[in-house]
Amino acid sequence: MTRIFPRGVMFRMNFVATVIITMLLGATAFAGSTPMFTTINNPNDPTFNQLLGINDNGVISGYFGSGMAGHPNQGYTIAPPYTQFMPSNLPASVQTQATGIIGNMATVGFWSPTNAGNGTDANFGFIREANGFTYLSVNNPLVSSTPSVNQLLGINGNNIVVGFYNDSNNLSHGYTYSVKTGQFTPVMVENAVSDAATGINLHGVICGFFTDATGLTQGFVQDETAQTTVNVAVPNSGVTQLLGINAHGIAVGFYIGQDTFPHGIVYNKATGSFTFVDDPNGTMGTTLNGINDQGQIVGFYTDAAGNTHGVLVIGVE
Repeated sequence: MTRIFPRGVMFRMNFVATVIITMLLGATAFAGSTPMFTTINNPNDPTFNQLLGINDNGVISGYFGSGMAGHPNQGYTIAPPYTQFMPSNLPASVQTQATGIIGNMATVGFWSPTNAGNGTDANFGFIREANGFTYLSVNNPLVSSTPSVNQLLGINGNNIVVGFYNDSNNLSHGYTYSVKTGQFTPVMVENAVSDAATGINLHGVICGFFTDATGLTQGFVQDETAQTTVNVAVPNSGVTQLLGINAHGIAVGFYIGQDTFPHGIVYNKATGSFTFVDDPNGTMGTTLNGINDQGQIVGFYTDAAGNTHGVLVIGVE
């Protein structure tokens, strides 16, 4: 069970950028700073881990298992000093991804009752409340795809959740959900054929990405009133996705250049500037997925053997 996003967008796959581009962007990104990369893998499957969310206490949510048949996604959280993994799986589920986490330890994600591993696994959103035992099912009533696709991807301290659902044409539509009111609100992006809302900060600023009629995929940052949406695209890239945003308006994600590996990006909403971040061991790509208000970043990279490893990044300026 992998994340499913708008048609034409390959997510959680292996993408590439040329060595020359990586070296040039890396030199620019790290001038005056020395990021520290820490690999964090659940020993239950050291070949496939993705770290997806991190709260202000440094607690991380993620999962292990590729989702292929016989290798189900299994959610977890892990707190500093990152030595003990705590399972975070919806009871009775076969697969779970823990995608986002906030300071009181409430988490969001999605689950599946099956592990066929061939694209037929339905998925459904959930919130695990701060007590760690109570689960709330959250599924947009407009879901009409076959199989059903509804994923929760982020949550803020005001208990507003973001995610997306797929329609009968398997096109994705982003939304917010209020835990307090139970209301679903569409996230609309101009010129989007499909879109996904992937992160939300304490001020209600949303990040995500959309695909237009030409097949171009761009990130976006939308203010809390939904009156202003900024499109975000790395120059000369056909795919840019933003996947998480903190209270300072710093968003993270990845872009795909002239080849097929993902390369991590940090986007500053205030300046409109990018920092490019690749794990030194990410021979086959790096994706940044979550960022907290201290600037700690989580994501994952793929090594030369094709194994996917969770990574914590500290010190990006």
